[in-house]
Amino acid sequence: MTAPVFVVDSVPGSGSFLLDGPEGRHAVSVKRLRAGEEVVLTDGRGRWAECLVVSAEGKDQLTVQVSADHEEPPPAPHVTVVQALPKGDRGELAVEIMTETGVDAIVPWAASRCITQWKGDRGLKALAKWRATSREAGKQSRRTRFPEVADLMTSKQVAALLAEADFAAVLHEDRDHPSGALATAELPDKGSIVLVVGPEGGVSPEELALFEGAGARPYRLGHSVLRTSTAGTAAAALVLGRTGRWS
Repeated sequence: MTAPVFVVDSVPGSGSFLLDGPEGRHAVSVKRLRAGEEVVLTDGRGRWAECLVVSAEGKDQLTVQVSADHEEPPPAPHVTVVQALPKGDRGELAVEIMTETGVDAIVPWAASRCITQWKGDRGLKALAKWRATSREAGKQSRRTRFPEVADLMTSKQVAALLAEADFAAVLHEDRDHPSGALATAELPDKGSIVLVVGPEGGVSPEELALFEGAGARPYRLGHSVLRTSTAGTAAAALVLGRTGRWS
């Protein structure tokens, strides 16, 4: 089994390190780590260190010895999923599974047909939950570079993001729409890939036209229609496998 991952502000390059606070409490009181076990410390931005537990003290202090430190190179191609806001806690579910799958960035999108609206304090709390979910799912899946969860974007902001991508796709739910198949699309082996996932009510014709004007094409995943909370994961898995990211 791979070593458990804990997040620190700055990854030590050598010597001993005291892991305390919430991460130390999780290591000592939840994971019940003891001397001689291996752990990984990461900043979630690609820097990480292999460590050996020296001692556990109290309920929230773990002393480790750094064995080696590493820098994970930026992924290529970089995969971003633009996720329309789902209902209830399905947004956090989508973030969790996409993080485990290997997505590099997640963009919450206020699509015109979204039932859920992020406004005021409610929106800030929802965004914080998405970011916390990304962090915890990154740790759980043993990642050392966690997905960046961007601020909420409007359709115009999403269009600007699509215009800068090397490959941009809008996942279309209408099986009768003359969309291409994502499984056979020509994908770049470097640069950036952006996938747009619409809300349960689908991407509106106006939004589709806006995104097509920015260079994004509509694509389908298959004959079945996936929920908005699972479509991003399915598309990302297909892209990561086809581009060699999973090899």
